[in-house]
Amino acid sequence: MAETEAALRTLAHNVRAARTRAGLSLDELGRRAQVSKGALVALEKAQGNPNFATLVRLADTLGVSVSALMEGRTEGRVRVASADDLTPLWTGPEGGEARLMLTTSGPAPVEVWRWKLEPGEEYPSHPHQAGVVETVSVTAGRMTLVVDGAEHPVEAGQTATFDGDAAHTYRGAGDRTCHLIMTVHLPPGPGSPT
Repeated sequence: MAETEAALRTLAHNVRAARTRAGLSLDELGRRAQVSKGALVALEKAQGNPNFATLVRLADTLGVSVSALMEGRTEGRVRVASADDLTPLWTGPEGGEARLMLTTSGPAPVEVWRWKLEPGEEYPSHPHQAGVVETVSVTAGRMTLVVDGAEHPVEAGQTATFDGDAAHTYRGAGDRTCHLIMTVHLPPGPGSPT
């Protein structure tokens, strides 16, 4: 329980700091991210339990990565993350899940995710900010990547990439569990060299 409380305190601090850096009021952030002011107030007080879609909308609106909202300070030159130590940020109805492994540092960070999709299970995502590029590398099973309504089969050993500013859906295909690594390449932050 203490770990969850610590994670909520870190999230609250990071959202408040990012909102302040962006010069946004609670009302304006709520309007842009389509999150109620009450939910934002609770989040900044380390209360409540925001869902994955809310975290993604807040990160997109604030121009930061999801992990920038969730992580405390990093230490050392090398970070090793174990999937078993990370709580899934999305859990599907059939047992699928998505775990944010880490985000690289630097002017154009990259999020690294591990996904598991059961057959027929899907995760629809809203379009991200312009400049976001996603890749999916299937390591086992098959999936269907839907971008702007067009379906693209991706099988084990294949990698697909697309601009994340379009509506997209990840869907498990076939009769086996699909395992994939997804990367989200974020555009350089304000003031970063291009």
